[in-house]
Amino acid sequence: MKELDVKSTIKTLNEIMEYELAGVVRYTHYSLMITGPYRIPLVDFFKAQATESLTHAQQAGEIITGLDEGHPSLKIAPVQESSHHAIEEIIQESLEHEKKALSLYKELLEVVENSSVYLEEYARTMIGNEEMHTLELKKMLRDYSFTSTSKTK
Repeated sequence: MKELDVKSTIKTLNEIMEYELAGVVRYTHYSLMITGPYRIPLVDFFKAQATESLTHAQQAGEIITGLDEGHPSLKIAPVQESSHHAIEEIIQESLEHEKKALSLYKELLEVVENSSVYLEEYARTMIGNEEMHTLELKKMLRDYSFTSTSKTK
């Protein structure tokens, strides 16, 4: 087993924490902007996503403070306001957000692989969670792609 690169691990975990905190803001915003016949289930969905993002940020922060010289960031990753609030666009933006989160957890796995069983398992679990989120969002988008193509016929 190789020695854990603590500095790189903390750096990557801080990026994850900042990005997950941005997810709290993003998903809270989406929950407020949803309108139309699917509003109620989608508001609940986005509120749950915001809560989950906060939990993920807290988990990353807890790991950071457990590492030597670990200090959690006070920053939040930038959140772009697209001003597009149609449900399909919000779900598409959510999918892009989840893909970026997935890439950050994969980056963490590369940093900790073969140096910490706990951190490897944490990264793998989070990768699994993010992959499930992307699958769910892709399923949600299917109806919109069908609707969009049938309108053009």
